[in-house]
Amino acid sequence: MNEVLKLAVLMILRPLVRYLIGQGWTYGALAEALKMVYVEETSQHYGKAAGRGLTDSRISLLTGIHRKEVKRLRLLLEAQGEGPALRHGANLAAQVVAAWVSMTDYTDAAGQPRPLPLRDEGGPSFEGLARRVKADMRPRAILDELGRVGVAEEQAGVVRLLRHAYISALPEDRIAFLGENVGDHLRSAVHNLSGGEPFLERALYFDALPAAVVEGMRPELFRMSERLLREAHQRLSGAESSTGGQRRLRLGVYYYEADAAVEGEGEGERAAATGEEHA
Repeated sequence: MNEVLKLAVLMILRPLVRYLIGQGWTYGALAEALKMVYVEETSQHYGKAAGRGLTDSRISLLTGIHRKEVKRLRLLLEAQGEGPALRHGANLAAQVVAAWVSMTDYTDAAGQPRPLPLRDEGGPSFEGLARRVKADMRPRAILDELGRVGVAEEQAGVVRLLRHAYISALPEDRIAFLGENVGDHLRSAVHNLSGGEPFLERALYFDALPAAVVEGMRPELFRMSERLLREAHQRLSGAESSTGGQRRLRLGVYYYEADAAVEGEGEGERAAATGEEHA
């Protein structure tokens, strides 16, 4: 089991380490970050399981990190606070786009986002849309954010959505999305290893598709994912409430393609498709 887990961890880390090397991160930089994660996760989760806070000595025993180093890292974590979060303006802009492409008041008969007058004139408007998502920023500031990243444009008082998703080109936004999306994906997968009711964790894969087929299907696959997320938003957005017990939810879709590596005789002729759910 340990060998299987080791191979899985290596598969998870390889793309991340490849990216970090390109960003100038050495092994020492990653090792320092991993030590912080070990100390933080042990403090938060294993301390709660014991019903009390953990001493530096106990954390040192569980993690293999020297006690003096544990103390230094705990102080550093207390000073550092939360990890990188999506900018407030970017977060609100993403919520506005999600509502625009999913709420029936803001879409046409074909389900496409309608052009909206900027100001409220008794019907659906961009200002009204901002109020619907309970934005605590002025609608103009949100529109400026959408225009800055090329997601929407305003002409003669009418706002048009140019893309069906908020995609920022700012490195800090993309890194924040990476941490939030991949982090929750891993939490889902790890939860499924622990038993109990599994979360959704499935993937469709083929390993020998002609390149022309992939090129032709890619746009439709993207549209299919947009339809899924749009319908989920329609069903859930109206149920948000600030009272009672609340839970956090993230539903994600990912896509990846690469040149197939033919290994062994006949491998190039094999095509497989499966749905995987870890339980």
